[in-house]
Amino acid sequence: MYRRLDPDLIIATIERLGARIAARFPDSELLKVCGELAALGRASARRAERLGRPNWTLRIIVALIVVAGLVVFVYLAAKLDFDPGTRSLFSLVQSVDAFFNLAVLAGAAIFSLMSIETRIVRARASAALNPIRAMVHIIDMHQLTKDPGMAGQTHLMTPASPPRDLSPFELTRYLDYCSEMLSLAAKLAALVAVSTEDAVVAAAVNDIETLAGTISQKIWQKIMIADVTVSPAEAG
Repeated sequence: MYRRLDPDLIIATIERLGARIAARFPDSELLKVCGELAALGRASARRAERLGRPNWTLRIIVALIVVAGLVVFVYLAAKLDFDPGTRSLFSLVQSVDAFFNLAVLAGAAIFSLMSIETRIVRARASAALNPIRAMVHIIDMHQLTKDPGMAGQTHLMTPASPPRDLSPFELTRYLDYCSEMLSLAAKLAALVAVSTEDAVVAAAVNDIETLAGTISQKIWQKIMIADVTVSPAEAG
């Protein structure tokens, strides 16, 4: 029960996070981003479910092609004359060489056919991971200008400065929401990994998790700075 990621619970957690953001920052762009993350979660769950299903149509077609190829291979092998009494040594060597080359080509063709489904799954998994990777960068953009050292320092702002209208406590909540969204985005990527169990896909998912974790570490450094300036009344 607790050994696989449940997409419904992940989506429910994202929606609950959206409700928390709406309660504190109802008009923020971060709330819209969280809504997009929830929509991406539902799409990712559907894609992961499809990726985990065997492609029986493709497998049957490949199996038929392989069987037909083996029948042709056996037929051609039976046509070769390996009797040294009826052929010269040179002709016998040519026959053996032709048979060997045919076996190598047949093996390569079978391997290529058997890997078609894997290549299709990898391509579809990559298409499912790209929006998640983009979402991680979008979340990073929303926390980028949230500088705890400038909280309340309106007299230091320039005309080009981003808005600094959050209190230190509000800033910690905003940054914490960003960190949670990054973690949930990484869980959506993990859904794709567990549905395919492919090493190449798993490596791509690990890259997304590493990216999300690195950004989250930067966010928590900001939160630690902001916590120093939060008053006891706000903290309560």
